[in-house]
Amino acid sequence: MTALHFPPELLLRAQGTGLGVRAAIFDVDGVLTDGRLFIGEQGEVFKAFHVLDGHGLKLLAQAGITPIIITGRDSAAVRRRVIDLGLAEAHFGVADKLALASRLLAERGLAWPDVAVMGDDWPDLPLLARAGFACAPANAHAEARALAHHVTAARGGEGAAREFCDLLLMASGRYAALLQAHQGTLDGR
Repeated sequence: MTALHFPPELLLRAQGTGLGVRAAIFDVDGVLTDGRLFIGEQGEVFKAFHVLDGHGLKLLAQAGITPIIITGRDSAAVRRRVIDLGLAEAHFGVADKLALASRLLAERGLAWPDVAVMGDDWPDLPLLARAGFACAPANAHAEARALAHHVTAARGGEGAAREFCDLLLMASGRYAALLQAHQGTLDGR
């Protein structure tokens, strides 16, 4: 038994088609962060990331759903976070997210119905419109929210990506086993 519940119709939508969702694409600014940029005197950019989101990305990878980062900006902070999380697939400074995503899917033999996307603004709209399952944080731009199959209760950078990950894990039937494995490691059983 889990404490987390999503409506059955949402879980069905998040299952994707065929073999189910096999990859999840994430924007960074406004999704994994709250969208604010802190720029220091030397031009360095500081960003805040939520640990819940990071653990969600790791859980997706453990469950066989490949997390893919595609962000329009490039920063040392994001590169460091990707390394810290051990994410194998991340693309920075991408001007045309659709072209890159389409190429990545073709290389993996995936079609858009096999992919979930989380984005928050206009550069993400082409991905959200094509994804088998589209998600936007609560504080996303209105156009992103309009295309989303699910708008999270949490805001970007405040656990929204984790909510998306948990939803995908529940829809894939992998959530309970991952939770059980974590509970076992916590109490020694």
